[in-house]
Amino acid sequence: MDNGVSAKSVGVVSPRSAKFTEPLRLKSGAVMDAYELVYETYGRLNADRSNAVLVCHALNAAHHVAGHYADDPNNVGWWDNMIGSGKPVDTDRFFVIGVNNLGGCHGSTGPQSTNPKSGKPWGADFPVVTVEDWVATQARLADHLGIQRFAAVMGGSLGAMQALQWTISFPERVRHALVIACAPNLSAQNIAFNEVARQAIITDPDFHGGHYYEHGTRPTRGLRVARMVGHITYLSDDEMAAKFGRQLKNGKLGYSFDSEFEIESYLRHQGDKFSNYFDANTYLRITKALDYYDPAADFGGDLSKSFARAQADFLVVSFTSDWRFSSARSREIVRALLDNRRVVSYLEIDAPQGHDAFLLDDARYFAALRAYFGNIAL
Repeated sequence: MDNGVSAKSVGVVSPRSAKFTEPLRLKSGAVMDAYELVYETYGRLNADRSNAVLVCHALNAAHHVAGHYADDPNNVGWWDNMIGSGKPVDTDRFFVIGVNNLGGCHGSTGPQSTNPKSGKPWGADFPVVTVEDWVATQARLADHLGIQRFAAVMGGSLGAMQALQWTISFPERVRHALVIACAPNLSAQNIAFNEVARQAIITDPDFHGGHYYEHGTRPTRGLRVARMVGHITYLSDDEMAAKFGRQLKNGKLGYSFDSEFEIESYLRHQGDKFSNYFDANTYLRITKALDYYDPAADFGGDLSKSFARAQADFLVVSFTSDWRFSSARSREIVRALLDNRRVVSYLEIDAPQGHDAFLLDDARYFAALRAYFGNIAL
């Protein structure tokens, strides 16, 4: 199909919402008295509810994991190549769930939502959320759907951190965890990139301390720069060289500060596109959740001890050119799991695309995931 949906797509999908009125105490100590989560499902839940797979999203994704919308056929799910009939996560066998996390900007309660105490958008008053908070809300959504135990929880990047946390927070509710392009915590360099991105947003004159909704503005300039910074870290140097090199847009130097190199044009385009649909307050909170995540922190820095309660089997996947979450960081996770005598499969893919490789088609990567899911008993 011309819109990028594969022949075996799950087809037309519709988001749903679930409202929760039981107060939730966040890791920060703040309490959400009520909140709403938007989610999508693909495939059918079997009679004994043993075939559910939770897909956790990364920074700029959401609940729309596969398929497309009837009124927007070009809006294809971010992992449509992975999920569907006959695909690695086969919806003929599995019931797949995607959810927009608390604090998001795609329908779940977040900074753009109305604060019931003020009657205005939450804005800067929306609390900081963590990976642990997201997992807690996902567990409540699972309860809402009548799912006691997931056949698998999976994700890439920040989504993989959530899959890891599931095995710690709710070890009895996860049979398999697929941890793709992940690290057990962020390096100082990664935290630094996130801080530069946040400062670009916070110092935008249209930010207004996070209450820009009330001013009828959006800090699009800051968000644009934040996305450009982030996007650089998602690609490898080799991939940038292969795609863009030092190519000039107009074939000659213009001796100006306009976009002259193709890579400049590409980054500006990505920044413009992102700033038109994503919320800056959400971006701030998601990057902080990345920075804060460190399961070993409560165990004196001992990652092995943090997984002592885990019961799941694991598939850990890394990519050789991913310098943001390198293979060495994935191997830290593998070693910690082996220390706890967990069943672990580890795959390192020689791929040139950098961190974004987890989203792209790769025959070896897809074959491995297809085989892994094929061996999950239902």
